[in-house]
Amino acid sequence: MRFFFFAICLFFVVQPLAAQTKLINKVIAIVGDQYILLSDIEEQVAVAQERQGAKIPANMRCLVVEGAITQALLVHQAEIDSVKVTDEEVEASLEARIQQILDYMGNDPKFFEEYYGQSIEEVKASFRTDLLKQLLAERMRSQVLADIKVTPSEVKQFFRSIPTDSLPFYNAEVELRELVLFPKVNDTEYQRALNLANDVRRRVVAGEDFGALAKKYSVDYGSAKQGGDLGLTRRGLFVTEFEAAAYALEYGETSQIVESKFGFHIIQTLERRGNFIRCRHILIKPEISRADLLLTKERLDSIRSVILLDTVSFQQAVRRFGEKSWDSFNNGGTMINNATGSTYFETGDLDPDVYFALDKLRSGDISAPIEFDAGGGEKAYRIVQITSRTPPHKASLQTDYVRIQQAALEKKKNEALDKWVRRKADSIYISIDPAFQDCDNMKLWKTAIRG
Repeated sequence: MRFFFFAICLFFVVQPLAAQTKLINKVIAIVGDQYILLSDIEEQVAVAQERQGAKIPANMRCLVVEGAITQALLVHQAEIDSVKVTDEEVEASLEARIQQILDYMGNDPKFFEEYYGQSIEEVKASFRTDLLKQLLAERMRSQVLADIKVTPSEVKQFFRSIPTDSLPFYNAEVELRELVLFPKVNDTEYQRALNLANDVRRRVVAGEDFGALAKKYSVDYGSAKQGGDLGLTRRGLFVTEFEAAAYALEYGETSQIVESKFGFHIIQTLERRGNFIRCRHILIKPEISRADLLLTKERLDSIRSVILLDTVSFQQAVRRFGEKSWDSFNNGGTMINNATGSTYFETGDLDPDVYFALDKLRSGDISAPIEFDAGGGEKAYRIVQITSRTPPHKASLQTDYVRIQQAALEKKKNEALDKWVRRKADSIYISIDPAFQDCDNMKLWKTAIRG
């Protein structure tokens, strides 16, 4: 049985209003007490076609049905084993996924509603049950595979099993360290922003509408459009200063001015659910001038000179001078590729500024200071050191062990889940619509089908 877990994906399926069509719905499979609807399968296929076009497999519907059956079996077993997903976890996941969609839409709720033909709350309501099942299936799968690991000998055996002409080809790659500095705001601008924050807070306390003031003054533009509302968020996602103040507030109470690395916050807490909180804020931020940026660049250039003189190592300089809140700080400056989870970056995937700064450098060399966008339009500077440079090559154990190890682990997990599914399928009622029983991959379920 080929494992195909299509239903668990980054975004739940939300079809835009223009793409919705009338479909006579029916149940096409039953797994225990779980029902699989034809409309759900068609929506998954439609999204795959929209994203991949002609690249989707000819048997896509069969694969999606198998994925849905696998998920249903995991959900059914999760209920038997009393695996729990809390309402708060579902809400937080819904909020996160909706926010990801809004991010792609420039944080424009009106565009979201026009595109999908539903309000944000209606979309959440439509997919709350589906998301609960996805989370239950993910948790059950994690439990089933919790003890699966691969040994070095298994990694080598896996690599040797790949035909030479099927070995993947990797483009040129680099491993990098960075030292990041944020500019310091000058005293005059700092005081201007603080005075404005105090004035806005005074108006809130005096009774002016918080939402209207957020829309007018807050520089957190995503939440400002919502009157400062940040939605329901679990503990641990806000910076420490903000979170401490928000959780200490009573319902509707306005905080004092709270300073964080982002600026000055005025906070109101709207709702508490255990470790989850819904609050709104107004963010007043001191503006960084071009002169502030140039001072940062000059300071970073001086730090680079100290490293080149071998007075300190790059890692020591990161610990002594680097921005502590930046992700790479705790790795001694080592940069992690978020797309792969490894330390390798294909040179073609680097930010253009970094790519051109490193183009002529060799392993061990350090770039000149590079200005970059640190998120939310905030400017910062970094110097980057190449710790290794790998030319285009076919995969090998020597240069690509971590990747090969991950592939071997995924194969072993899929095989373990396959065995678990086969074993559980023999003891659970499974019925599949005859229209799908002729799928090649469905034939492997034949012994389990009861209807």
